[in-house]
Amino acid sequence: MEVKGRSLIAGIPKTITVDDSEIREALNECVAAVVSAIRVALERTPPELCADISDRGIVLAGGGALLRNVERGSGMKPACPYASLTIPYAVSY
Repeated sequence: MEVKGRSLIAGIPKTITVDDSEIREALNECVAAVVSAIRVALERTPPELCADISDRGIVLAGGGALLRNVERGSGMKPACPYASLTIPYAVSY
């Protein structure tokens, strides 16, 4: 994948090529923080809600839902079913 931006060293526009492993490495810390936050939230969830989550699963929304195979890259072993929205950034509240 080609990425365009401004070089921090030279200050001029530059195009570089990155592969998926470099992108995964760059996002690894952020994905780990999201996974950790989900675990903390589930640990604090009352047992009756945990049963529903275990049966029905969770839905990922927002930009993180666009990441394919997020559980594999983060080392997360899904304890419950989960799904990603088809258009995750179009969630209305």
